[in-house]
Amino acid sequence: MIGLIVLLVFGAVLGWLASIVMRTENQQGVFLNIGVGVAGALLGAMAVADGGITAGISVTSLLVAFIGALVLVGVVNLVRHGSAH
Repeated sequence: MIGLIVLLVFGAVLGWLASIVMRTENQQGVFLNIGVGVAGALLGAMAVADGGITAGISVTSLLVAFIGALVLVGVVNLVRHGSAH
């Protein structure tokens, strides 16, 4: 349970950072950025970590979650605006 809460918090921060990197922070809104970050963190954690979301926080898991958030921010931007940037 605590792993999920930590994932949500870090996912929100990573979603915000991913939106800054992708230059979409002003276009999508705070809630969409947080949602995409959480979803990216969850998908990244489940795809790479052996223990899923309960594997714990490490530099590798944060990097994977950030990459997942970046990919999802790009996909959402592509669907909404027709381009990944």
